[in-house]
Amino acid sequence: MKNAFTIAGKELRSYFVSPIAYVVLTGFLLLGGWFFFNLLARFSFLLSIYSAMRNPEAQMRLNLNDFVIAPLLHNLSVVLVILVPVITMRSFAEEKRSGTYELLMTSPLSITEIVAGKFLGALGFLIVMLALTGIYPIILLAYGNPEIGVIAAGYLGLLLLAVAFLTVGLLTSSFTENQIIAAVSCLVLLLLLYVISWPAETAGPVLGAVLKYVSLTEHFGEMVKGIVDTKELVYFGSVILLALFLTQRSVESVRWR
Repeated sequence: MKNAFTIAGKELRSYFVSPIAYVVLTGFLLLGGWFFFNLLARFSFLLSIYSAMRNPEAQMRLNLNDFVIAPLLHNLSVVLVILVPVITMRSFAEEKRSGTYELLMTSPLSITEIVAGKFLGALGFLIVMLALTGIYPIILLAYGNPEIGVIAAGYLGLLLLAVAFLTVGLLTSSFTENQIIAAVSCLVLLLLLYVISWPAETAGPVLGAVLKYVSLTEHFGEMVKGIVDTKELVYFGSVILLALFLTQRSVESVRWR
């Protein structure tokens, strides 16, 4: 694992020596801040209306988790669909384009160490991105009374969703030396996994259940509600491990040619 961590450190540093990291982080935080403060303003507006109407029952139904945290996390998940392909597109494609891929393949490193190192490097950058959005729940905890358990479950769901996106991006990057093709391919796959459950209601009971189970957003939505079920963890773990396995096989196939 020492070699994998060495590659991970190199990958993480490479993000911050290029403009990609700063553009992605700035865009993610700007959009996240815009969503957060607009949702908070809407919550405050509804609260003031119900207070003026002297409707205590309606006020009791208003809570920060349902009206701010949940929609914020769903909006951030959409942003990740767009930004994760930008983060992962260079992982293997850039190595192939620059000619260093052959050197990497002929080095004493194993394929598993190479893939693990690329994954851990990108994961480190992703954790930095998500950690920076932690300021939003901190603000709510300082001035309101959101449910900490629901917030923790929602953020765990967002992290698992982002890691699943990340592994799909590594897989598409391993197929090509063109970063644009890698990014677009990843975006299409993520959008498909994101919207695949939309026709579930009209697809019949069996096919509908299959579409809902395959959908990343269905499992993510359950965790945003505060439900951390073994089923959700197994699903995300399966997607992540499958994508990493396919990436490993894709990279290893170079040695067969």
